Amino acid sequence: MAVRSRPDGAGRSRSWRWTALTGVALLLLVTIHMVAHHFVVEEIGGLRTYRQVLDYIATPVIFVIEGVFLAVVTVHAMLGLRSVLLDLGMSERRRRLLDRALVALGIVTVVYGFVLIGVLASRA
Repeated sequence: MAVRSRPDGAGRSRSWRWTALTGVALLLLVTIHMVAHHFVVEEIGGLRTYRQVLDYIATPVIFVIEGVFLAVVTVHAMLGLRSVLLDLGMSERRRRLLDRALVALGIVTVVYGFVLIGVLASRA
């Protein structure tokens, strides 16, 4: 997610807002994930068997929730990494390269994650 910097600092503010928004979304999604994976399980110890995970991820609603979780955590991570790297100080040209590299890394991460989720769902 490239954020253009402006002299008035609006680009940084927008980046911060996205980071905060994805952080709040992560709180909700990780709560849903933890409850569904570890507290609504019949096995002792709160862990699903491999077969249970396959059945769980094959449910369309769960597939969507886990996919959204993957996308949100990736965006949040890329924005956080961008923020840390920008603190090192870099030229405008390098910042643009960094933005492109992080967008590419984020896309590759989400695509790879969806492939893995899809493979699990197809095995159910």
